[in-house]
Amino acid sequence: MRQLIFAITAFAMLASAPAVAQTVGFAEAIKMLGASCGKDIETYCKSASLANNGITNCLEKNKAKVSAKCNADRVTVLSLIRERLAAQASVAQICSRDSAQYCKGVKEGAGHILRCLLKAQPSVSAKCNTAIDLAGYR
Repeated sequence: MRQLIFAITAFAMLASAPAVAQTVGFAEAIKMLGASCGKDIETYCKSASLANNGITNCLEKNKAKVSAKCNADRVTVLSLIRERLAAQASVAQICSRDSAQYCKGVKEGAGHILRCLLKAQPSVSAKCNTAIDLAGYR
């Protein structure tokens, strides 16, 4: 299981893509991949390095031998994690008008603006609320 956690971390280090309708956090990703890739990691990647995307590279290298479910879930999870990271990177920009309107005088940093936006949820724009949801902040 420890290797699986590191595999998810390696997946998350890849470049981000624009956000869409669904994202997953690391705990959800680990659960998905644990169910579908655990045996494959144990069989084909047991000695793979935990560093430098070792498990990710091993699963890719052995994709012809790895179960179809693992390969499919690996691609799906990678995409959903990319979506989550992209959403997190874009929340401040997407919510800038809302934060200027509803969070005047709120100190930046340490999540203060986000907490303000969460409290102001009914008044915050749909676009900002969606960005917050996709980022996994609610």
